[in-house]
Amino acid sequence: DTVLRLVEHLPADRVRGIVGPWSHQYPDRGLPPGPAIGFLQETRRWWDHWLKDKDTGVMSEPLLRAWVNDPVPPATSYDVMPGRWVGDTDRPSRNVAWSERPLGTDTGPVLVRSPQHTGVDAGRFFPFGNASDLPPDQREEDGRSVCFDSDVLHERVEILGRPRLRLRLDSATPRANVIARLCDVAPDGSSTLVTRGVLNLLSRHGRDRVAEWTPGTYEDVEFELTGIGYAFPPGHRIRIAVSDAYWPWVWPHGERGELTVLPADSALLLPVREIGDEPEIGFEEPEQAPPLPVTYDAPAEPRPERLITYDVAKGEWTLEVDPNYGGSRTYPDGLRYEERARETYRIRHDDPLSARAVSEWHIRLRRGDDWDAEIMARTELQATAADFVMESRIEARANGETVAKRAWHRTTPRTSG
Repeated sequence: DTVLRLVEHLPADRVRGIVGPWSHQYPDRGLPPGPAIGFLQETRRWWDHWLKDKDTGVMSEPLLRAWVNDPVPPATSYDVMPGRWVGDTDRPSRNVAWSERPLGTDTGPVLVRSPQHTGVDAGRFFPFGNASDLPPDQREEDGRSVCFDSDVLHERVEILGRPRLRLRLDSATPRANVIARLCDVAPDGSSTLVTRGVLNLLSRHGRDRVAEWTPGTYEDVEFELTGIGYAFPPGHRIRIAVSDAYWPWVWPHGERGELTVLPADSALLLPVREIGDEPEIGFEEPEQAPPLPVTYDAPAEPRPERLITYDVAKGEWTLEVDPNYGGSRTYPDGLRYEERARETYRIRHDDPLSARAVSEWHIRLRRGDDWDAEIMARTELQATAADFVMESRIEARANGETVAKRAWHRTTPRTSG
């Protein structure tokens, strides 16, 4: 989203943008998903132009070079993302036109009341290329949402930009969230997440003000989904799935509510890109310096990266996340670095005030037998109807002895959440 906004709002003679399919890593590293590009060469072209007045040709490139994903079956990791590079010389692009698709015609009011654990299949907020980072098949999440499907597509529909969703709705409570997921539904029913967006209805008139909803009244709200390049193939359907919960990405409001949507007065707006003659987009092969000879040791007790459990009797869902920092590594100078972390999110399917989030982190650095430093930190967040409540503690050790220790208790009013 940042790159798209920069190329839209900065002077065209001062900016160029590249958006690829990569995880939260540099584009030359080759970590999933690829393809990797010669990112170091691209940055050098940019800085040589602006700092050395060299004609590197970088300003002759399209204003935006963007990757458009080809359709893929849902998976939590891809080695290489299929697709193609496209180039736009202006933003908004003359190659992109808005296509408005009503959610329904003769459909009456639709009730949206999602279980509170809707969102456990959201994937990682910052994917790093790990095996469980990306969202799995969205069929279970779709079942916890209200879905509006297009007719079967007869031709390829390619989008590039930030889709928008306009809803005419009523909220049964003064505070509520609305979440939309755009999915690609294959003929076998599998559902691949394409992009998503969230609106806190308190901020529907702008983030600089809080406006509670008056239950029993309908309003039109509109919000953006995250920017994306994606191609829906013939034979598939375009799905917009609407929910009022998305845990743990979105903290629930304190009161259990529901939304009533009027599909005939609501629409999905897609930035459809015309498929035609394209400028040839190419990058050099990745180049990197030789890596340091670091020795990696696997963790003594490997854990799943993401583990979802359900306590049937309590109706409680638990998501445990190991950010995959387990194990240790030893550097050429003898420095040994160890890191362990776990994030735990709990919520009951029918109670927004049951939400709990715990983050635990342990970092240890040592060299030889005479230098050993450790940091241990833990934070737990929960909420009442009126406040967020946070408990935190941290402890520092040197050579096994505690040298600093502190605990915090913070209560923050829920003015906008």
